[in-house]
Amino acid sequence: MTSITVAIPTLNEAERLPRLFDQLDRQHAPIDLIVADGGSADGTVRIAKERGARVLEGAHGRGPQLALAARYAQGDVILFLHADTDLPDGALSALRRRLAGEPDVIGGNFRLLFDGLDPFSQWLNGFYAFLRSRGLFYGDSGIFIRRDALGGIGGVRPLELMEDFDLVRRMKAAGPVCCIDDPPLITSSRRFRNRHPAQIVAGWVWIHLLFSLGLGSDRLASIYDSARRRRPDRTHRSAPNHTHIRSL
Repeated sequence: MTSITVAIPTLNEAERLPRLFDQLDRQHAPIDLIVADGGSADGTVRIAKERGARVLEGAHGRGPQLALAARYAQGDVILFLHADTDLPDGALSALRRRLAGEPDVIGGNFRLLFDGLDPFSQWLNGFYAFLRSRGLFYGDSGIFIRRDALGGIGGVRPLELMEDFDLVRRMKAAGPVCCIDDPPLITSSRRFRNRHPAQIVAGWVWIHLLFSLGLGSDRLASIYDSARRRRPDRTHRSAPNHTHIRSL
């Protein structure tokens, strides 16, 4: 049986982690569970240890956290899973079946749906499907990759922003990738609260443009964080660890 490492980057996710751990328990399959924490001030680390995860502390920023988790992963396949994403029953079985049936595929992601009932969240369901049909997918859709293939492309780069976009580009250059449609992952719409849809999409396009022009990830993160600080919905949950392009 293909062994799976589930790598979860965290920053102050004590509220969300128990739900995700319960979902992992319902997969009814052994996993190598890693939580890479970026300096949580709540009970994240304690909860992760109590639930049997290997906890790696010290890395700050999602890119460095994922890179750290990947270095210590023991599974044949690594699934990078965000703490605010729901993992439906049968998801890991579907992943194993897909990779077993397609040995040339080096990795991929899951179809993604948003949990918000507002019009913008519903529009994003279709928009993300459109992006995936064009070969674009991001960290909140559960990127997975065979560990040997990840080593072959140089691992996860510890970028402060766009680390998932960078990883996917290198994956696609290295070999075939797939998308698991059923079951889809469900991710939180919390990051869209009190933000205008046009502002969200414009910020997403702007960051992609700057990245394509070669602006360094540290500078991109600084620009994105400055915009975050000007938003009225700023909370501790929006710390730089989560100022990530998945937030559009």
